[in-house]
Amino acid sequence: MAGAPVAIAFLRAVNVAGHGRLAMTDLARAVTSLGGTDAVTVLQTGNAVFRLPAGTAPDAFAAALADRLAADPGVATEVIVRLGPDWSATLAANPFPAVAAEAPRKLVVMPLRNTPDAARVAALAAAIAGREEVAAVGTTLFAVYPDGVGRSKLTTALIEKTLGTRGTGRNFDTARKIETAALALNAA
Repeated sequence: MAGAPVAIAFLRAVNVAGHGRLAMTDLARAVTSLGGTDAVTVLQTGNAVFRLPAGTAPDAFAAALADRLAADPGVATEVIVRLGPDWSATLAANPFPAVAAEAPRKLVVMPLRNTPDAARVAALAAAIAGREEVAAVGTTLFAVYPDGVGRSKLTTALIEKTLGTRGTGRNFDTARKIETAALALNAA
């Protein structure tokens, strides 16, 4: 249905280290069962681009999709939904453009459930034990991992606890691939 807003569903902790196994065909089917149209998945990390049903708020669709996935195929996960143009604007506001250009896999873009206040973002920056850097842009956290994510003490658990909200991360390469899929659907 051309003209319907393009949205992106980001699933938290699916197909990571053998946990939360979810076939992307099941994700696309779940989106479609809720009235989303033209659903396509991007990579195997729990990302779907689709047209949002008319009159449906992104947060309401996120909650319904999480419920649907928990019921069938039985994968309990959190879902965050962003509108395609909002995602593009967020990536354009990236506070670490040099890292995005030179080492995009060392830059993590984390859509958050809620907008963290500045004091919490400052507390997160102060809690960093290594060379990592963080900055928030609206409901998204950008985190630079110059030595890689694997051994970093800047974990998702620390981020969520300090910011007081939940989120799910994608490296900048993946974030751009998701944006490309959203732009293509929007142009169709």
